[in-house]
Amino acid sequence: MKSAEVRKRFLQFFEKRGHVIIPSASLVPENDPTTLFTGSGMQPLLPYLLGAPHPAGTRIANSQKCFRSEDIEEVGDNRHTTFFEMLGNWSLGDPSTGVKGGYWKEEQLGWLFEFLTKDLGIAKERLWVSCFQGDGELGLPKDTESAEIWEKLGLPKERIIFYDAKKNWWSRSGAPENMPIGEPGGPDSEIFFDFGIERGLHEKSAWKDNECHPNCDCGRFMEIGNSVFMEYQKTPQGFVKLKQRNVDFGGGLERITAAVNDEPDIFEIDLFSRVVKDLESHVDKQYKDISNQRSYRIVLDHIRSVVFLISDAVTPSNTEKGYFVRRLIRRAILHIDKLKMKDGQLVDILDSIIIEYKDHYSDIFDNKKIIEQTLHLESQQFRKTLTDGLKEFTKISEGKTNITSGQAFKLFSSHGLPIDMIIDLAKERGLSVDVAGFEEEFKKHQEISRSGSEKKFKGGLADTSEMSVKYHTATHLLHQALHDVLGEGVSQKGSNITPERLRFDFSFPRKMTDKEKNKVEEIVNEKIKEALPVNMVVLPIAEAERTGAKHSFTEKYGNEVSVYFVGDIIDAAYSKEFCGGPHVKNTLELRGPEGKWLFKITKEEAVSQGIRRIKAILL
Repeated sequence: MKSAEVRKRFLQFFEKRGHVIIPSASLVPENDPTTLFTGSGMQPLLPYLLGAPHPAGTRIANSQKCFRSEDIEEVGDNRHTTFFEMLGNWSLGDPSTGVKGGYWKEEQLGWLFEFLTKDLGIAKERLWVSCFQGDGELGLPKDTESAEIWEKLGLPKERIIFYDAKKNWWSRSGAPENMPIGEPGGPDSEIFFDFGIERGLHEKSAWKDNECHPNCDCGRFMEIGNSVFMEYQKTPQGFVKLKQRNVDFGGGLERITAAVNDEPDIFEIDLFSRVVKDLESHVDKQYKDISNQRSYRIVLDHIRSVVFLISDAVTPSNTEKGYFVRRLIRRAILHIDKLKMKDGQLVDILDSIIIEYKDHYSDIFDNKKIIEQTLHLESQQFRKTLTDGLKEFTKISEGKTNITSGQAFKLFSSHGLPIDMIIDLAKERGLSVDVAGFEEEFKKHQEISRSGSEKKFKGGLADTSEMSVKYHTATHLLHQALHDVLGEGVSQKGSNITPERLRFDFSFPRKMTDKEKNKVEEIVNEKIKEALPVNMVVLPIAEAERTGAKHSFTEKYGNEVSVYFVGDIIDAAYSKEFCGGPHVKNTLELRGPEGKWLFKITKEEAVSQGIRRIKAILL
């Protein structure tokens, strides 16, 4: 069965059970400073999981594009990828809290089991599940309810395993102790496909001396879905029940397709098979040779991720999101070279990637030329960097028997040579590398970066902090004020909101004058003083567009959208935008702690050609 068929069947299955199918959000999260990328299906839905009404209702489903930068080093085995599609279904509230149309554990686990075993034809004897064993110190109970439901569905007790919060608790921040105040989370129940003991995958793995179990990394088991029962919110006093209990299911499309086809290597499913053949036609080494598979998998995964990231307007750079695009391209080039690609051009395999997705994600086809140009320029630049790095390596290694941790880290950080390439180069020359020391240096580098990120985003979630909500509303006023002062050519290109400031990117060809900035500030402050109400209405998309509400022309929306407007009625509103919230109820709430009305632009600068950035605060 092909992946497109699995995706289609999933969406149809839940549509028949009253779910509205919504489009995938961008890989770049909107108004979420806690993360650089959309890494799960629930991320774009956080306001609705916290209680905001979703325009599509209480039952929704989709296939969400996801990118997880933390998995870059994991790529190379038979199941890890950085980009993937997450099939998801949600219940936003359940009947016990008075939410019409909602559901809870029994419906969710029963439907999932039915979809996998009946619609997809997976034998129930191949399925194992895990449940949350509880945490007494945090007052979080064992999830015996889910285990009992699985038993009723026909799974024997020996295939129902309990794990701690590291494995069976879900929040965007991981385990309960890592969650910031205001973050929602809850126990989850994962479902695994067993590729069979007879394949000997465990015995052939690095974990052969350990006991095999569903969460073993040997490759015998593959997690294919996770039902999160989001019923808690972290507070300064501990965990409390959310006002609404939510079901959040996510299952990797690639992994489910691999299970349906009883194929333990996801790089053998249809999404990759065409690209594998294409790549084989350009290199001297073949995928079936086990010694080549890691390099093949890294190239296939990284370039696929790059295609989707560039299509969502993330371009290579040395900071934040762009850093990961650059890193992916550079790693792919190193492994292309290991495979002896004839012309070394990554763009040669773009067509075979795009053709697999163009029917469902037409934007990557529309942006093909931009993707090609970006990939080509970045590849050329790295080739030059690589030449310089190799010269530096030769200089460092002459007359030496060892590459120190400091030298290795300098080659990595200043010259762009990944550690695996440094090890290979050293091996060719009979040198050793202080890998352990390098890892310590790299760990320090990560901690410094993480500290900087935590400082930058100090204050917790933009979606739940009072000041973040205020800044979110102020961003809407700023957006309209920029239109008033600079003209209709202005369009939003991104925003980032913390409890301490707002950051707003917009299209404009030149630097703003002081007079223009002062005028924008004046308008925003006038609207705050006018004590305008902030309202929300759910409208069919065509009707919402007719109101003149601002929205992204590259974003995909459902049949109905939420429109937030500043004013008494939408037709006469000062500001109106497609938005998921949250917002203040009245602009008067944006005044400062001493009752002052002061919106202040602290910085206006260029981000890239034709894109400006404003940082502003409320005093």
